Amino acid sequence: MDVEARAAWIDAAHEDRRLLDAAADLDDLDLAGAYAVQRALTARREARGARRIGWKLGYTSAVMRAQMGVGSPNLGPLLDTMIVPPGGAVPVSLVQPRVEPEIGIVVDADGRPAGARAVLEVVDSVWRDYRFTLASNTADGSSAAGVVIGDALDGDLAALTVELRRDGVPEATGTGDAAMGHPHRALDWLRDELAARGDALRAGDLVITGGLTRAIELPAGGVVEARFPGTTLAVRR
Repeated sequence: MDVEARAAWIDAAHEDRRLLDAAADLDDLDLAGAYAVQRALTARREARGARRIGWKLGYTSAVMRAQMGVGSPNLGPLLDTMIVPPGGAVPVSLVQPRVEPEIGIVVDADGRPAGARAVLEVVDSVWRDYRFTLASNTADGSSAAGVVIGDALDGDLAALTVELRRDGVPEATGTGDAAMGHPHRALDWLRDELAARGDALRAGDLVITGGLTRAIELPAGGVVEARFPGTTLAVRR
């Protein structure tokens, strides 16, 4: 497998706003190869000036695994170029954006939780109609495309409730324990996965710990908001 060629292919598709067919072109990709492609894709983005600010976890909740038909979690890098201001618009380069509410954990120098933030993740798969395997999704950075970082969250994160709305209409509800039982447990999973790959968390990293509800589409002209305890976070297109 030509890792660099696969990474360049995915990168060019994102740059050109083209959708690809994962089933036709990546049927030989296993998870180890997918992470190799992801690293090469990230390196291409960093060469253009992007900087990693943390990590995203995918499919830590049963509701997201069921929605997307994958059987286990994965991870991808969060880059500073993905930051969307609260209430702001997603980049016009996104083709099929979806939004999900998450709990973000900021880590200290030892990779331990130092605080929690309300988060909206914007995903934008390069694969047409979000039809992919765990491996092809992993190669594409777990569909990471945008992150809206909100206020600090306090209290029992596992018991936290969130309501997701689109254009003012309730679409889904979830709780913090959807992320592997507790967002800190999801962080533990990430720490172990990174160690197995010779990597580690860095002080100040933001880890978004997985969708607490199903992801919903963000149509042109639409607004999606998440109502967390004491704070509301929104993104528009």
